[in-house]
Amino acid sequence: MFLITLFGVLTSTAAEAHTGGSQGWLHPLTGMDHLLAMIAVGAWSSQMGGRAIWIVPSAFVACMLLGGLLGFELIELPGVEIGISLSVILLGLAIGLERTFPVAIAALGVGIFGIFHGYAHGYEMPVMDNKLAYTSGFLATTASLHVFGAISALLLLKLAHGRIVLRILGFVCALLGIYLMFQL
Repeated sequence: MFLITLFGVLTSTAAEAHTGGSQGWLHPLTGMDHLLAMIAVGAWSSQMGGRAIWIVPSAFVACMLLGGLLGFELIELPGVEIGISLSVILLGLAIGLERTFPVAIAALGVGIFGIFHGYAHGYEMPVMDNKLAYTSGFLATTASLHVFGAISALLLLKLAHGRIVLRILGFVCALLGIYLMFQL
């Protein structure tokens, strides 16, 4: 399962505008930046444990909705692509360094990242798409990626060397985020 995910991450391209009604569901899966960040949110929340497992990803999704609404209205939000790349870097570092924060601080941080990711999804919505269907799609896919990241991390943490593997994957995520930053 990990190799399939890694293949998808490494072969996907940067987020760009799409066409068709199913694009809300697909958009989070087609950009390495979105895919990495959303899986990392789930993995980091599991690594922190406790209430963070559901509060942190929920904050991301809720703020992603807000960002999507800003994007739909084409309200200017500077630094979106930088914010998205930084989210990948910082989430990867948080996992790699096993950095924990109070749940409210972690939720605030990922919430800010969620605004940037949501804005990109909303701004890039195809003209012919239904906003409700498109939004429901990208939010559902995002939540699914959070769950995937959380479950994957929980399973890794049960293995003898899983903690180390998770940390290494966090650092790989951060390095890929740096790569994305230089692609801007």
